Amino acid sequence: MALRSSPSLGLKRLDRLDSVVGGRIDPEANPNEPEIESFMRIYNYESTTRQLDAYYGIVKRQLLAFQGSGSGLWAYNSTDKVIGDVRTSIYCSITVWGLYQAYRRIDDDRGRSYELSQSAVKCMRGILQCWLSQAHLIEKFKQQQASDSALHSKFHLETGDEIISEKNYGHLQIDVVSLYLIVLTQMINAGLQIIYTMDEVSFIQNLVYYVERAYRTPDYGIWERGNKYNNGTPEIHASSIGMAKSALEAVNGLNLFGDKGAAWSVVYVDIDAHNRNRSIFETLLPRESSSKNTDSSLIPTILFPAFATHDDASCKLTKAKVIRKLKGKYGFKRFLRDGYGSVLEDKSRRFYLEGETKNFENIESEWPIFYAYLVIDGIFRNDAVQVKEFQKLLKHTVFQDKHGDRVLPEYYYVPSDAVAGEKEDPGSQKRLPVPERGSGNLFLWGQSIYILSQLLNDGLLHVNELDPIRRYLPSYNRPRRGGRYSAFQGTASDLVVQVVLIVESMRLQAMMATYGIQTQTPHEVEPVQIWPPSELVKVYRYLGVSKKLGLDGRPSRPIGALGTSKIYRIWGQTVLCFPLVFEVSDFYLSHDMSLLIDDIRTELQFVGKNWKVSGRPTVCLLIREDHMRDSKFREMLDLLAQLKSGHCNGLKVRTGRLQNLIASSCLEHLDFLNMVDSSQIEINAFEQVQHASIGYQSLTDIPKAIVFNEKRMDFTEYKNKPTNEIVETLRCVENLFGQAQLLGYLLEREGPNFQIDKASVKERLTLVDRQAGTLRYWTVVRYCSTLLRKMVHSVSPSITSILVNGKQLTIGVPSKEEIIVDKPLTPGEFHVVLYKQIAPHDIFLPPLQQEILLYAGKLISTHPQLFAGILKFRVGWVLKAMEFYQKFFVPGAEPLEAVSPSEIRRLLFKVLTVWEWARELNAEPYVIRKLEGSMGRVPSDFFQRVWHIMGKASGGIFLCGRHLPREPTLSEMTMSEHGFALRIEDMIKDIHCPEYRHLVIEMILVMSTVLERNPELKFSEAVDIDMLVKNAVKLFWKDKNEEDPSSSKPEDPMHPFYQESFPRVTGYLARAVVNHILSGNLSALQSDVCAGELSVCAIA
Repeated sequence: MALRSSPSLGLKRLDRLDSVVGGRIDPEANPNEPEIESFMRIYNYESTTRQLDAYYGIVKRQLLAFQGSGSGLWAYNSTDKVIGDVRTSIYCSITVWGLYQAYRRIDDDRGRSYELSQSAVKCMRGILQCWLSQAHLIEKFKQQQASDSALHSKFHLETGDEIISEKNYGHLQIDVVSLYLIVLTQMINAGLQIIYTMDEVSFIQNLVYYVERAYRTPDYGIWERGNKYNNGTPEIHASSIGMAKSALEAVNGLNLFGDKGAAWSVVYVDIDAHNRNRSIFETLLPRESSSKNTDSSLIPTILFPAFATHDDASCKLTKAKVIRKLKGKYGFKRFLRDGYGSVLEDKSRRFYLEGETKNFENIESEWPIFYAYLVIDGIFRNDAVQVKEFQKLLKHTVFQDKHGDRVLPEYYYVPSDAVAGEKEDPGSQKRLPVPERGSGNLFLWGQSIYILSQLLNDGLLHVNELDPIRRYLPSYNRPRRGGRYSAFQGTASDLVVQVVLIVESMRLQAMMATYGIQTQTPHEVEPVQIWPPSELVKVYRYLGVSKKLGLDGRPSRPIGALGTSKIYRIWGQTVLCFPLVFEVSDFYLSHDMSLLIDDIRTELQFVGKNWKVSGRPTVCLLIREDHMRDSKFREMLDLLAQLKSGHCNGLKVRTGRLQNLIASSCLEHLDFLNMVDSSQIEINAFEQVQHASIGYQSLTDIPKAIVFNEKRMDFTEYKNKPTNEIVETLRCVENLFGQAQLLGYLLEREGPNFQIDKASVKERLTLVDRQAGTLRYWTVVRYCSTLLRKMVHSVSPSITSILVNGKQLTIGVPSKEEIIVDKPLTPGEFHVVLYKQIAPHDIFLPPLQQEILLYAGKLISTHPQLFAGILKFRVGWVLKAMEFYQKFFVPGAEPLEAVSPSEIRRLLFKVLTVWEWARELNAEPYVIRKLEGSMGRVPSDFFQRVWHIMGKASGGIFLCGRHLPREPTLSEMTMSEHGFALRIEDMIKDIHCPEYRHLVIEMILVMSTVLERNPELKFSEAVDIDMLVKNAVKLFWKDKNEEDPSSSKPEDPMHPFYQESFPRVTGYLARAVVNHILSGNLSALQSDVCAGELSVCAIA
């Protein structure tokens, strides 16, 4: 079979063939040469048929011959007759289906296209049947994303039964399920019938729920091993998230029964879940995961078949990094220090030993399959240069089997006798293929991609036939899909966010009209209904329900800002939901008007930035009478006036009557509810408040909320008194904080149902909480919040946002109990941490730490630069930094538990932007060190500098009594590795004095600079950083005593040192380093030469 080197000739031939088979006349044809034209058509047709028949023979011999007769699956290798591999099966089915698509152009295919299509269908249905038998796992996985409830990735090749338990293999591979959804969508759009029943429709809908939370689910990834150390630990992978993002985009609005399907066989995707996956995927790129700086698995993620990003800059950067770091002469390394297939790998062990990955450096196996992927990519992008380059590389890696068919090995490895030479000079040694030549064994995943690449390159298959839904095009260039369901179409450059103003009463409407703000009441928008987002959650619970399979439908997850910006058609009614920020929740944040105004601005900006579906977003702003009683309601009026002008912080907005905005809105038809009896669901729409008279005409007529102030009384002495005495005191006390304290003691001692004057402790505590909320008495509100064990609704997504931006979290009490959070927590898990481990230390910390996490999660999504240099976001220390800020810059400030939530958010922003305002306020160096030390911020190249020091210190480093040895640290890790940075951060966190923490960072920077400018220097023993800082302080006091002999050291000799300017402190730190080096703690060097160089360095 001839393999063409230029795709352009093949594409021309395909275009010519298209003009014949489709009955169209090629406009470029010469009308004066009909005989030549006729001859060429016949020749091209016969040539194409011959080539397709040749490929049919190859596919029969190399793929279909090894398809499981019972399950329809393929094994990983052709010699394996027991274990079917789902990922390999999907790729094999893509190639078989691709050849079917090519045969569809031939009039007389002799039944081959039908055979090929049915083989692909058998595989896709075989995988479906295997997973249907595990429907109970999906239901568990929807509640908690754990490896023991993951769908399996391997089954028995013939029976489709489970074959490997989750204890012996990492089945949690989000990319496999996502790839299945992408390919399923492609095949159904091409006309194949794969889904037969409504139970199967429900199951596919549940697969959507399965992958929706990829952004927060650590999995084992495409290589099935988790992190790069192969120690059984899953991690969050960009490739898995990217695949999930693509799957959600592809399957949204798909009718699983095809063109003839009913309205209730359509798949729905949560637009907010898609957005979280999209934003976090783009944040992670070009990195693969915490332990892997890059990975070849990103190639099939950003290129064919997923096409997960159409951000040209991000795609080019990621692709270039993979090629630069991993490309070799025989293929691509999977990732750096990958031991799979190496002769040094102990195949008797499932996991590696600590530090073992160092053994595989420079001898990683190289996989030629990625050459084939890049050939396919070049054809999709019409890049002839790339196609030619990787075709040439492929040619040198394939060999022929006994039939003369070309075989692509799985990988090329370095043989034992060449390991030393390859490590010394990477790329210098000859590698050997696996499977070996003549073994008859085929790597089926690689073989399928290779065949597909050659089909495309020979011009027998068009990219639009391989990608019917046009994933390879940016969403705005794809064919517009009509119908009743929203489709991802990309953000319009001139997007307009529509805003509807709804007031809860006519008198509030009349008052707003006096200020020129036109609003509507719920009665005026009828028959359109206004719903709280919680009611939409009830409706979605019926999406994907299957009693036969034991599937309960959509989990009770909140509807986000994007989801509430659609208009819904439900049971023939039109419904608009107001955003979650207007939901009256049990948590106290809704009592703060300033916070609500900020949230409205943030919500509008968020919707405008992240809207990716057809139609305009329509945001419902709900104004309640409680709002107008707030002393800051005039700020709300200013915001509404700004919206009326048509712009809000650079965003185009349009306010108007809801009836006039529906035509241009995004309309979503929830047709699945046609199968549900509406009487089963009790819907509580937003009701209009009725008043006898219109009443208020302006703000001056409205009774304002009382500015409450009471003396804080302390009833701690009652904690150990008898219950009856506490009850009697409670009856007499009017002080709200006192009531809360006493009720707290009763709650702890007697329980929530203990009765006091016909009311339970919990009921009375809730009443105090409401009173305090109305009065904006934040101390009591937060106190009651802890006693009632309250949780803010969106704190778990906020935690996830922080983690996936490459940060770790600690929550708890500084210097006492800090809990490290390095993976997403469910609300239940977070609740246990807050109230079992943190609340006993400080009753105000649980609500305050929730506030910080909520605000930080939003900030890191919109302003990630604020968190630059902060690797571990320590919530307890952030609160300390806020207290320090108040102490230095806000004289007479109230304690944090007494200030409003909006003030907490303002203080958080302040401590995140110290260097922006420190110079303006002429802040002292001591203050800056204390604030930045509390935040734990380091320079961007800090951890690379520590790595450099470790390379120069044979004994490693000592800090705070902890030793980090040079080996196996440098062997086990790499300089840019996230794990190394976390190990250093783990040492620094043990420093309980923030200003000293900052001083240690300064010392490391100085030491690194000295070693960088004097590359010949090496420490012969471990470097004690604490000792060096101590010596610098001694030098400082020595100079100070010489300048002023009468001066004496204070009790804390460090404090005056902290107050010194940064250049002056740097000088003392440099002198301490120089003295340490010249005192003999270095390898043998000429001291006079070193002294001259180091003096220059110290002065600099």
